[in-house]
Amino acid sequence: MNIRSATRDDVATLAAIDLAAKRAAMPTIAWPRSEAEVRWYIRERLLPAERVVVAEIAGEVVGYMATEPGWIEQLYLRQDVWRQEIGSALMARAKAENPGGLRLRCFQVNARGRAFYERHGFVAEALGDGSKNEEGAPDILYVWR
Repeated sequence: MNIRSATRDDVATLAAIDLAAKRAAMPTIAWPRSEAEVRWYIRERLLPAERVVVAEIAGEVVGYMATEPGWIEQLYLRQDVWRQEIGSALMARAKAENPGGLRLRCFQVNARGRAFYERHGFVAEALGDGSKNEEGAPDILYVWR
């Protein structure tokens, strides 16, 4: 596996991974953005503003993580590579780059994501009612110190 910085050439792949992972892990959430809107968001907002890395296997992008200092903003993998330590490798990178601690938000219905973060030492600090995210779905603020 290789981890490298994302480029504009990765945008379509990242958008497809984003939407597919969300739908597989959290089918009860009504995702408000189309694939075209997700591509625009990744290209115009995420890549310019945050550190985005991709995980590749045999040259094929299978996941990505977006961070900013002290925060994991996004971490999504293709469903066919879940539980193959790719997410753990991305998490290890985020922790190494943020030794003072990390925060992230996870939807409460995302049982797999919650188990993953808790396995990596994150602790729930606050529960949200969904009023502060565009999906309107209750979330959890997780913290790793």
